[in-house]
Amino acid sequence: MLRNHAFTCNVKADTGDGNRIGTACSKDDISIVQGATAPLPNGIPSYRVQILNVCVSGCSMSNIHVNCGWFSSTRLINPRVFRRLDYDDCLVNDGEALAPGETLSFQYTNSFQYPLSVSSVACC
Repeated sequence: MLRNHAFTCNVKADTGDGNRIGTACSKDDISIVQGATAPLPNGIPSYRVQILNVCVSGCSMSNIHVNCGWFSSTRLINPRVFRRLDYDDCLVNDGEALAPGETLSFQYTNSFQYPLSVSSVACC
C-alpha cells in the first residue's frame, strides 16, 4: 500500500547513532516487521512486510533506506513502495515521507526471508 502526502520536509539526515538529544527523529522511529504468509501455489514461500513510523513526537520521515542484501522477489513489488537500489540498499516509499503513525506494507516471495533493517532516514 502506498500513501501519498502533500507536505514537504526540511530534511535532516539521521543514521541512528542512538543520540536523540537535539534531533526530532531517529532511524529507530521506523519499525520493520515481517513474517511468513501462505506460500504461492508452486510452494515458494511468501512474506508480508510492514514498515511503520512509530515516532511519538509527531515526526515524519523521508528517504528511508533499508539494509536488504541482494533483495529480490519472484513476485513483482511496486518499485514506488520498495525497491533495491544497490547491494544492501533498498528505498522505501519512493523516498517520500512516511507520516507519524503511517504504515506501508508489501508482500514478497523468495525461498528465504531477507533480514531487513533501517540504515538511514531523513527527518522532516
